[in-house]
Amino acid sequence: MTGTFLAHNKGFGFVEVEGLQEDLFIPEEYVGGAFHKDTVQVALCDPRKQSGQRREAKVVRILQRGITSLVGTFEKRKKHYGFVIPDNTKIPCDIFVEEGNAKGAVDGHKVVVEITSYGKSPEGKIVEILGHVYDPGVDILSIVKGYELPMQFPERVRLQAQHVAKPVSEEAMQGRRDLRTMQMVTIDGEDTKDLDDAVSLTYDGTSYQLGVHIADVSHYVREFSSLDREALKRGTSVYLVDRVIPMLPHTLSNGICSLNAGEDRLALSCLMRIDARGEVTDYEICESVIRVDRRMCYSEVKQLLEDADAGVDTCAQIPRELLQMLCQMRGLAAILHEKRRRRGAIDFDFPECKIRLDRAGHPIEIKAYERNVATGLIEEFMLAANETVAQHFYWLDIPFLYRVHDVPDPEKLQSLALFIHNFGYYMKTTDKRGSKAGSGEVHPKEIQKLLAKVEGTPEEAMIARLALRSMKQAKYSVVSSGHFGLACSYYCHFTSPIRRYPDLQIHRIIKEQLHGRLSNERIAHFREILPNVAQESSRLERRADEAERETDKLKKVEYMEQFIGKTFDGVISGVTAWGVYVALPNTVEGMVHVSRLPGEYFYYQERTGELVGEMSGKRYQLGMPVSVRVIACDRFTRTIDFEITER
Repeated sequence: MTGTFLAHNKGFGFVEVEGLQEDLFIPEEYVGGAFHKDTVQVALCDPRKQSGQRREAKVVRILQRGITSLVGTFEKRKKHYGFVIPDNTKIPCDIFVEEGNAKGAVDGHKVVVEITSYGKSPEGKIVEILGHVYDPGVDILSIVKGYELPMQFPERVRLQAQHVAKPVSEEAMQGRRDLRTMQMVTIDGEDTKDLDDAVSLTYDGTSYQLGVHIADVSHYVREFSSLDREALKRGTSVYLVDRVIPMLPHTLSNGICSLNAGEDRLALSCLMRIDARGEVTDYEICESVIRVDRRMCYSEVKQLLEDADAGVDTCAQIPRELLQMLCQMRGLAAILHEKRRRRGAIDFDFPECKIRLDRAGHPIEIKAYERNVATGLIEEFMLAANETVAQHFYWLDIPFLYRVHDVPDPEKLQSLALFIHNFGYYMKTTDKRGSKAGSGEVHPKEIQKLLAKVEGTPEEAMIARLALRSMKQAKYSVVSSGHFGLACSYYCHFTSPIRRYPDLQIHRIIKEQLHGRLSNERIAHFREILPNVAQESSRLERRADEAERETDKLKKVEYMEQFIGKTFDGVISGVTAWGVYVALPNTVEGMVHVSRLPGEYFYYQERTGELVGEMSGKRYQLGMPVSVRVIACDRFTRTIDFEITER
């Protein structure tokens, strides 16, 4: 079999093979010189083992190197050589660098090293010095380089962006639905600069007319152009704690493609008629020209709606008809949310964080990002448009890109069902034939019902996290296999073409279909290119997510350094054989090693997922409130160590 080798810092590794539910384990003696992320050919050590068991394999051939360069910290050991210690802790060895290949690096320099020789003692040459480890901005830059995120746009891409970013002309508006007199707003975060969706709403007493208007980026980014190739190479915009790495140059993303208030903009509009139960009874997808009336932010909309409920006169802040539209939007969003709840859509409401930095890049505040009525309102409208567009093109039976979320692995569901049984909860599963069974498929409604039952209980956070871990990762696909988490059969990403390539790609298909240009030749063309677009977009999305998480972790560690010795209240967010993870209200998470649990020896009870005291029977479990003291912060490993204190 062929797959991707994933190294562990202890020398062994795993191989991901597409189609296998579980990775293959590679013992250290069978790694065969493979490096992290290499494409390898493996042979099973014992082919007779069943698929449910952890299978071992050995690397028999390295087909392609996955990493040719990496980021690390240079340490000069002697006059004639040094080592680069990789930032990626999955790389189990340092990279040897001769003096002639060190590019003048000194102790503590963050560098990019190109690997010239692989194996147990890899060698390399330094190709870039990023700066000293404690220089401002070098920490984030190291992550950017480590994930190979492209910072600068090539000159030809910048020039092309400047060339196409012209004001909307009368010629460009020809043949489009003119919606410039329709009242509409954008609602985004305070710091958002790329405004790619606007919303409008009217209500006639029986049904709502919802308009979701999306920037027509495909008008400016033509297929196979330099802009298009660069956008596909990036896949998505990346939102790091101190910067945004956009998919498109700012001339487009913050300029002509951004739906700025008071300016004519080209759009693709999904106009939906929705009844009192949240059902879309009629819709139209069309090219349009729009003019947003007002740019609004989530906190502003939340405050306006709260003032309206309290009877506060807000006419000085906002026109009465606009406030009326916002109130109607809140009503429709509640209807749409209830419709999703009825069909079984799952809402995991884990807190995200907002990290505020000073000018030197040091974190000065970390707080949980608040979801409110305004964020929920936009979320519901975007979901409705994405479903409507996906269903429309599914039944047209033409090539398309869908957002899919497969059903969880039966084995993980069985583990979850056994675990919740210890707390008196039950989850109904069915086998492939639809009969009741102990392990098999589950309807998302069962998980939704489980989350509703545990809401407000001490075990809520624990069971919600375990339910989330049983899920598969959403991805892009040319086959509409459904979205388990949203409990819907058809779903796509239509609403963010400024920052996601799949949205841009399907806009092209939508426009060709609207203009009757989907000939057999064009259909064959899309059938050929879309599988690669889906695969690359999924891969690049995962890369962006990982980079965003790493920068957040880094700044959280830096922030907590000032609190070493201080005590905080938190909640146990993870339990393992080696200790417990504790999350603080500001979303910072650290670990209490099992050796630091007070009073006695604790062992891990796998059946209940708890650490249990050998003498007293005291238990540490997910969701349990604890007080912890910060004892260590390590920027290199991006970890925080806690110890339990008496409450």
